[in-house]
This record gives sequence, C-alpha cells and structure tokens, in this order.
Amino acid sequence: MAEWKKNDRIQVLIEDLSETGEGIGKTDGFTWFIKDTVIGDQVEAKAMKVKKSYGFAHLERIIKPSEGRITPRCPVARQCGGCQLQAMSYEEQLRYKERKIYGNITRIGGFTEVPMLPIMGMDEPWRYRNKAQFPWGLDKEGRPVAGFYAGRTHAIIGCEDCLLGVEENQEVLRRIKAHMERYHLAPYEESTHKGLIRHTLIRKGFQTGELMVCQVINGNQLPHSEELVKSLLEIPGMTSISLNVNREQTNVILGNKVENLYGPGYITDYIGSVQYRISPLSFYQVNPVQTEKLYGTALEYAGLTGGETVWDLYCGIGTISLFLAQKAKKVYGVEIVPQAIDDARENARLNGIENAEFFVGKAEEVLPEQYEKNQVYADVIVVDPPRKGCDEKCLETIVKMGPERVVYVSCDSATLARDLKYLAERGYELVKVRGCDMFPWTTHVETVVLLSQQKPNDRIKVDLDLDELDATSAETKATYAEIKDYVLKEHGLKVSNLYISQVKRKCGLEVGENYNLAKSEDAKQPNCPEEKEKAIVDALEHFGMI
Repeated sequence: MAEWKKNDRIQVLIEDLSETGEGIGKTDGFTWFIKDTVIGDQVEAKAMKVKKSYGFAHLERIIKPSEGRITPRCPVARQCGGCQLQAMSYEEQLRYKERKIYGNITRIGGFTEVPMLPIMGMDEPWRYRNKAQFPWGLDKEGRPVAGFYAGRTHAIIGCEDCLLGVEENQEVLRRIKAHMERYHLAPYEESTHKGLIRHTLIRKGFQTGELMVCQVINGNQLPHSEELVKSLLEIPGMTSISLNVNREQTNVILGNKVENLYGPGYITDYIGSVQYRISPLSFYQVNPVQTEKLYGTALEYAGLTGGETVWDLYCGIGTISLFLAQKAKKVYGVEIVPQAIDDARENARLNGIENAEFFVGKAEEVLPEQYEKNQVYADVIVVDPPRKGCDEKCLETIVKMGPERVVYVSCDSATLARDLKYLAERGYELVKVRGCDMFPWTTHVETVVLLSQQKPNDRIKVDLDLDELDATSAETKATYAEIKDYVLKEHGLKVSNLYISQVKRKCGLEVGENYNLAKSEDAKQPNCPEEKEKAIVDALEHFGMI
C-alpha cells in the first residue's frame, strides 16, 4: 500500500457514498472520503487529512463526470451542505438509498436474502418540507440575513428561498427583515449572546393551506409586534403567529415559553383522513406526501381486520397510532415526551377516536410493566424508534409478548438491521422490506419492515373421523411447540416454525401449507442455518418422527 501524506494529489473513481454523503473511492486498497462527489465520478483531489487506512481529500476537479451527475438546482447547495445529493440525479439517489438499506440488512443483520420491495420515491421531489427554521445573522454589508448554517459551522449562508421549503417562506422572511430594518432590531450573535432576533420557524399545512410563524427572540418582547402581525396577515393562509422566548446560550432553537400574538396558537393538517393539531413545539413529520405513503404501508403490513390489539411504541403525537386505530380494536401508544402525549390525546379527541390509549414513559419500561403486571398482550406491535433503534429490553419484551406481526418503521437502516437480527434469532421471519424517500436530495431514508411470527393456530375447529386416523402416523408425534421446546432445552437454540417446516420437508414429512409459503410473491425466505437444522433433526429423531 502506498504511503500517502497531506497535500498529495490523487486520482480516484468514486464507488460509493458515506452516511454523510461524502464520495468513497480507493487507491491501492486505501480509502478516501471526498465531499461534493457522486458515485461514478472520476476525480482529482488533494489529500487534507491522512490516517492509517483512510484519508479525507478535497475535490480539485472532475476528470470524468458520472452519468448520474446533474447540475444542482440550488445556487448555494455546495456551501450550505444541507442537501448532500443535489449533484446526483433523483433516479440515482433512489438506487443509492435502496442499496444502502439492502447493504445494512445483509452486512449488519446477517441476512443472506432480503425480501425488498421497490422504494417509494416522490413524483415531485422539491418543495416537500412543511417546516423550516431559519437562523438570522448579518451579511458582509452589516444587513440582516436569514439562511442556513454552513456544514459543521455556525456561519450563516444566506438562503431565503430554500427549494425544499414552501414558497411562502421567502415572503415571511422578507417581511420580518423589513420589520428588523425599520425598527433597528439586531439579529442574535452567538459569540456575544447579544441581539434580539434568533430563528424564524415557519410551518404549513399542506392539506389545509394554513400557515404558522413563530419568531424566536433573545428577550421577553418584540418591539412593535402588532405592526409585524399586520404585515404577516397579508400573506394568504396565515393562521397562527407567536413569539418563542429563548434567552439561553444554547444550540437548541426553541425555548419553552410561547406567547401567542395572533390566532389559536396552532395550525391543523391531515394525513389521509386523520386530522392533526400542530403547535410550535409539536413534533410532526416534515414531508406529508411521503408520510401518508409510509404510514399507509405500515397500516397495510399490520394486516388489521378490526379485532386486533396493537401497541405503537415511540408514538410521538400519535400519528401512526391514530392511523392504526381506524382499523384496530384497540391501540396503545407509548412516548417519553409528555407534551407529545398531550397532543396525541388531543388529536384522538379531535378525530373522535375512542379506541386509542396513550402512556407517557420509555417504551422499554412501559411495555414490560403493562405486560407483566397487567397481562396486556398484543396481536401486532409497531415500532418507530429514534436513530439509535430499539432498546434491547424493549425487544426482549416484544419477543416475550409474541405478537403475530411486528411492523418496524426506521429512520436508520443500520440500527434497524441490528434489531432485525435480534428478532430473527428469536423466531421472527423477515417478510417485507420497503424504503420510503422522505428526504430527497439528502442521504436519509426511511424503511418499513414486516416481521411475522408463524404459530400453529390452536383455535381451529376440526371434525375428525377416527376410522380414517392412523394413530401411528409419524407426523402426529410432536407439535411445533414441542419441537421448539426440545431444541431450546437440549441445544440452547431458538428455532422458528418456518425452519422446522423446512427441515421436515427435507426429511420427507408432511408440512401444513401455512408453514412454507411466503406472504407475498416477491418475498424471499431465510434458509435454516446448519446448526439449527442439526438440532431440529435431533428433535425429529427424539420424537420418533424420522
């Protein structure tokens, strides 16, 4: 391997992208990370930092552009860094995101086959964000400017019309800037903790057209606020105007105190037919078009017929819970943020949904407590955890409760893969995996997964003709549950019904069709590992079935 040092010039083909969107290329087995490149680019770059087996380099020129390279639509895309993939065609982005999900599930999860369905992309991947937060600062001429922080800095890149946000954002910022200039109101400076105007938060209900503006200030009042309200009300759809007081020296954008200047203090919006009330502090998915696809898929995977009890873990303001409640007998939601649960209860009331109940607390504490103390059970469990994935205690309780189906919604396919491995090792099979592009032009991608626990149905009514029964038939000697217990006791292994059915078929035994058919035509099934196969064969021999 060649010895590389700082300022060396390299030529490299970009073969992949990192989690943060940097291009990855190799020279003689040495890995380089190069910002602003696209998979397929042949580039020349200058080494900036060199470690033992990898380094970071600065793009100098593109020798041969990738077929997937396009000209970014936003003039400040490179400086801003919020859209890491603006130089990559949208079709190529979707392929990259599918590969990322598949790669993590096979590499981290250890699955040899992944039942992938096509990623859900957007017909129009611009102007999809219903929420924007603009910091204020001063430009080189000393005038107020709003925009975004440049990557890894707190220097503001002026951008009052982000192409991911709604068109009204620009008009809101223009009017706030005019107010600042008219009354000489200074933007906030982090270094000195002086200045009044910090961030402007804007939200829009895509279905209702309602607009919300919340101005964050480093003080208790905004001079001439009634003038600003009057100006903002000229924008069609303006429904709620408020001040948020944040006097802390912190990176956190919003403080806890909200003062209402106009309107009810919230806007409403719909996902499907479910209405949600959104206040300045509420968490709400930022891409409503894709959220409807994502939650619709989660609802489809839940397979509800009206008689099921469903648990929705990490439920937020009840967005998925209320979607599920339309088709379930009972839904329980769990979330650690008390205000989110207040919103969830209010949203349930707003929609006349009476079969949803919400708990404040950690999923990994509430679920075991309800299961062990109150004997609650679940037919279906839906999880939508933060980036770090599910807590192991939470996964452990899911396995103990043994729901027929687990629907896992994930914003990080790496932690998803880790959790899928845990569940697959404890009797759950991977049935469907589907990506959903919630954040076009960035490296983020959501995934929704269906896992199924195959169990014999012990409530089937069967009429038997005893004369036709051959009591010596090998297949009657042990149930799937007995085989599982034997394998666990004798070999310390947990095996699924699917694995047992695969081994039985190999041994020429009859298998009920429920145990060897996939749930969809596209599904690919995991094969029983050799160690588990030997243990199952031992059980079949023990019970005299072979």
